[in-house]
Amino acid sequence: MIDLESLFKLSYGMYILSSKKDGSFSGCIVNTVFQLIPEPPMLAVSLNKDCLTHRYISESRVFSVSILAEDTPVPFIGRFGFRSGRDINKFEKLNCRTGQTGVPIVLENTVAFLEAEVTGSVDTITHTLFIAKIVSCETLDETRPPMTYAYYRDIKHGKTPKSAATYVKTKPKTDLKEMQKGAKMKKYKCLMCSYIYDPAVGDPDGDIKPGTAFEDLPDNWVCPECGAAKDEFEPVED
Repeated sequence: MIDLESLFKLSYGMYILSSKKDGSFSGCIVNTVFQLIPEPPMLAVSLNKDCLTHRYISESRVFSVSILAEDTPVPFIGRFGFRSGRDINKFEKLNCRTGQTGVPIVLENTVAFLEAEVTGSVDTITHTLFIAKIVSCETLDETRPPMTYAYYRDIKHGKTPKSAATYVKTKPKTDLKEMQKGAKMKKYKCLMCSYIYDPAVGDPDGDIKPGTAFEDLPDNWVCPECGAAKDEFEPVED
């Protein structure tokens, strides 16, 4: 028996992984960053090959990791986790600085950061495991605890993009009566990414059952595609 939801019991953090290429910056949310050895201090990070940040790291061989605080707003995470740097400048108007390797370091909502140089990589089918030597690190705020993936998922009810190394497709719950009831309800469109919330389908990954009206979604529900809040949606005209 293989119950993939058992993987949710593994412990992870929440980080912004950033890199550079030809004077441009790219960054995304990752949760699989871990230390390998203490001396010299080395770490590894798993990143989907389709991510723009993957291309930047592959070419520049440098990156930074900003460790997010537990109270980081979900929309802030959505900006880096559900939007592509091909479409928006994720670093615009953010509190950032340039590290010693030239990569951007996000300081906003960050308790500490690491800066590293890639020394090797492992191909893992859809992802690459980048192995790197830490060249700089600093604690920015001792008072705020770092966010764990479990806290993001279970307390903040955050979503996991399909490109994430830890994405697990949840088991859909089919209820014909609820789906039929939902089909009569109004759909809503996300103004950030154009995702359509369909009450007939609900949001299985967010434990929202079919037949749940948009108005009845929890106040902390966010767009499954880009992390936008409920007030970033508008009704879809019939």
